[in-house]
Amino acid sequence: MRISVVDVGSRTVRLVVADTEGGVPLPVHTAKWRLRLCEHVEPGAAVPAEAVDLLVDAVEQAARTSARWGAAVPLAFATAVVRNAPNRLEVLSAVRARTGVELCTLPGETEAELTFLGARRWMGWRSGPMALLDIGAGTLEVAFGRGLMPDFVASLPLGTGRLTHDFLLDEEPPSAEQMRALRRRIRHQLRDAGSRIRWEGPRTAVVTSRTFQQLGRLCGAAPGRQGPFTERQVRRADVKTAVERLAALPAAERALLPGISAPRAAQSLAGAVIAHTAMKMTGLKTATVCPWAIREGVLLRHIEDGPSWWAEVCRLSLDATPSPGPVPLQLAAATP
Repeated sequence: MRISVVDVGSRTVRLVVADTEGGVPLPVHTAKWRLRLCEHVEPGAAVPAEAVDLLVDAVEQAARTSARWGAAVPLAFATAVVRNAPNRLEVLSAVRARTGVELCTLPGETEAELTFLGARRWMGWRSGPMALLDIGAGTLEVAFGRGLMPDFVASLPLGTGRLTHDFLLDEEPPSAEQMRALRRRIRHQLRDAGSRIRWEGPRTAVVTSRTFQQLGRLCGAAPGRQGPFTERQVRRADVKTAVERLAALPAAERALLPGISAPRAAQSLAGAVIAHTAMKMTGLKTATVCPWAIREGVLLRHIEDGPSWWAEVCRLSLDATPSPGPVPLQLAAATP
């Protein structure tokens, strides 16, 4: 069986087409389309008509590509930039009407659960009690678990786009006061989740997302061309050095550093500060950069639970009311 998943993020639309025989999603084709929704939509603001047109076009191209590779209509989801938009339902309806793809939004806690599932399957049971950090443009997901699914998850309004907009747009490089204010915001939002991770004492720490991949490369990890099976680690001490390095440069010069792409250079400093503060508050000194995350989690759930679970996700997506404010720490039921 061949299935596909489409991930509508703040900057790109990503497609993964995978074979699923044997219960493991083995990718046969990947593609991405540059969307840069974050450049058209301020945090918590409506998605303008021109951005909706760009989104529809990208999803339509992804669906056509999926069909060419022999997969059915893709499982498609959008993250915080659409989820928190006041006109979220109009955006989802436009995509469905014009492409035939049922785009849905996932609560931050569900994103954390699916990302944990993907990371757990990649890392294996030998990783034991595991903590996870995932930095997006709109939110930071934190999870911990001993089993296949996490024992608890938290989705916090600490994304790179949100914090860059709130703290780092006035000056380049930023002032010392701006940096202190940024760290205060992160520490305030992370206090409870950080305490829980320290109390749990995870055996393994895993980080996912482009932010951590780029930080890992900046801190000396192997480049992506060496493939997903090359082990990559990120150390808190190295991330602290990366913060100092990035904070001393304007965005244009950050893009010249190893691993920092030009489109993400402006948000790279906020991402590094989030990463360092989160690792410090959770007590994590070293973490593994994991290549599997939410897209693989979606594929795994579909393989194991069939299409009915995704239909329910889409139904809830249309019923739920988005919350642009802080998301409280939630407990998720553990699955052995």
